[in-house]
Amino acid sequence: MSEYAMASGVPINAQKQPLHLLAWLPLIAGLIALYVPTLVDLFLGLWSSDEQKHGPIVLAIACWLAYRKWPAMWAASEGEPSSVWGWPIFVLGLLLYAVGRSQDILIFEVGSVIWLLAALLLLTRGPVALKAQWFALFFMLFMIPLPGALVDAVTLPMKMAVSYVVEQVLFWVGYPIARTGVILQIGQYKLLVADACAGLHTLFTLEALGLLYLNIVRHDSLFRNVALAICIVPISFTANVIRVMVLTLVTYHFGDAAGQGFLHGFAGMVLFLTALLLIIGVDSLLQFVDRRRKPAGAMAGA
Repeated sequence: MSEYAMASGVPINAQKQPLHLLAWLPLIAGLIALYVPTLVDLFLGLWSSDEQKHGPIVLAIACWLAYRKWPAMWAASEGEPSSVWGWPIFVLGLLLYAVGRSQDILIFEVGSVIWLLAALLLLTRGPVALKAQWFALFFMLFMIPLPGALVDAVTLPMKMAVSYVVEQVLFWVGYPIARTGVILQIGQYKLLVADACAGLHTLFTLEALGLLYLNIVRHDSLFRNVALAICIVPISFTANVIRVMVLTLVTYHFGDAAGQGFLHGFAGMVLFLTALLLIIGVDSLLQFVDRRRKPAGAMAGA
């Protein structure tokens, strides 16, 4: 029987993957030696801040995505030749790591892991393996710390826009609210719309959530996939608006202590739950539109 024969719906070759993983132990040991110090620094530093708490979550999800694809990747790349393109990519990854680690440039140090993993896949399993794992590697982009200048340049306009929308909506429904820049005053309380509430990092995290949803759901309709991907940006903005609005209302009705407690305890949960519900809602609407389009297209074709 061929080694690609199926047993319980899983290729026998994929079932042998634990044995094949032994060959990866030296590579895994090398990656651990390189990146454990980096991870320790991130957990003790940047990833402990409110703006960057998504970093370890993104890393965990990327590892799960890679693990989920591993059996199919191994079976598809069996017997495939390695690619010489892996060597220049490997050298580039090592250079980025060396420069980033020595000069404390996190975008190089953290980003180098993507290049090194891509190179190892090319050198050991070939382009087919890289194609199978492309989304897991792409998803790791969302854990790379962004340059401070870019964050500052984008965050302020975002906070201004969120503050303006919150002020207009709450004023329209009758709340005594006013705004000065990114400071909201409702009743006797003043609230500063912080970077963690409406910054670029939050938008980045919600973009990752939306792309993860797209990857897991995997619609057959190109229209539905493209439209939902485009809608992720306004969905992220709307989720931020709702988060700030809820925080403002909690502070107004229950006091500053309740607002601060909500900010540190449940604001993040509200943000992601709102974004997820909005994504599912928009996806359902796109499904309805797509179903209406198909009969119309079929009639036109007839």
